[in-house]
Amino acid sequence: MQTPLSHAALDSLRQSATKCCALLKVMAHEDRLLLLCQLSEGEYNVGELEAAVGLRQPNLSQQLGVLRDEGLVVTRREGKYMYYRLASAEVVSIMETLSKLYCGDAKGRPA
Repeated sequence: MQTPLSHAALDSLRQSATKCCALLKVMAHEDRLLLLCQLSEGEYNVGELEAAVGLRQPNLSQQLGVLRDEGLVVTRREGKYMYYRLASAEVVSIMETLSKLYCGDAKGRPA
């Protein structure tokens, strides 16, 4: 029989679960997931993202804003262009896993 978790371990696990749920909630939107999938390939400006994922400017800007506000992407400005990339190794790892599981055919690789 396994011993139950200590109160400290359970509290730590609960905090991790809360953080994980918040991250997955942001990702659980088709347009945002498409953007994250594209950004897992590298850094893109808004025009490149618009062409790559097929979202129109107003919706694209709204979804990028959510991703930025929630800390999943970071930006940098170069002249008149705003570039986006994934914000952390954690997000990169999640997107790599999702890509392996679900995007094989779409990216020309086996799923």
